[in-house]
Amino acid sequence: MKHVLRNGLMVLGLVVGSVTSATAQVSVGVWLPGVSIGINLPVYPHLVAVPGYPVYYAPQMNSNYFFYDGMYWVFQSDNWYASSWYNGPWGLVGPQAVPVFLLRVPVRYYRVPPPYFRGWQADGPPRWDEHWGNEWSQNRRGWDQWDHRAVPQRAPLPTYQRQYSGSKYPPIEQQPVLHSQKYKYQPRDVEVRQHYESQRQQAQGAPGRSQQRESTAPRQEQAQPRATQPPRQEQQQQQQQRQQQQPAPRPPEQDRGSQGKGSQGPQDRGSQGQGPGHSSAPGQSRDGGKGEQGGGDYKK
Repeated sequence: MKHVLRNGLMVLGLVVGSVTSATAQVSVGVWLPGVSIGINLPVYPHLVAVPGYPVYYAPQMNSNYFFYDGMYWVFQSDNWYASSWYNGPWGLVGPQAVPVFLLRVPVRYYRVPPPYFRGWQADGPPRWDEHWGNEWSQNRRGWDQWDHRAVPQRAPLPTYQRQYSGSKYPPIEQQPVLHSQKYKYQPRDVEVRQHYESQRQQAQGAPGRSQQRESTAPRQEQAQPRATQPPRQEQQQQQQQRQQQQPAPRPPEQDRGSQGKGSQGPQDRGSQGQGPGHSSAPGQSRDGGKGEQGGGDYKK
């Protein structure tokens, strides 16, 4: 019994360790293609610079929407998301991986602040240390302390994306190609660079999956005729068997009838009805011959 309990505790420890490692990976960023976070922009948003910060925000949107260091950022449902295109797809960003200058944006620039923002100073940053706890505060020490005179320059807005609105919005696999061709800025923040590279690599993997599905489609179409061949062969075999099982043709019976071995035409049956005395008369053989000729005329 002790041995069983000991093995059970060891397995439980392995499971807990795997869950802990998975949670740590979430903080780096999880790409969520096809997942809606409540943001749907038919056109490029209007972005305004936050005074004294290298960040833009969207004052006309009913969302906590920002732009920083070449990427778009959204704070929605107590989670941070990032994307290199204004309408996603979005990548989930854990609290440990949010860039510090986003954390420093004052409360007043959150268009839809969560309830726990109430009572906090509007000109100061949200109290993330109180919300995310001591462990987060120890890992992100100094996040709310910086030299306001040494703020980095704002990244240029990728305004080329304005022409890609509505139905012209590019699919996932085309986004990194267009972005690298028309937007030469590279993220300077280490954390932003990690999110940018992670999304670019995962987006580049999307064409391989779509091409694989396209390449397998013709094979399936070619396989369909092969699947119908066996039934056709069986039908041909069945037709041949039916032909073999059909009775012998009549010409051989006529040959036997011509030899006087039981061939009876319509007149033969009529002659039989005249009586038994006429069964062996020579005239009957002549009538039988006429019956054969009549049958031939009927066939014609």
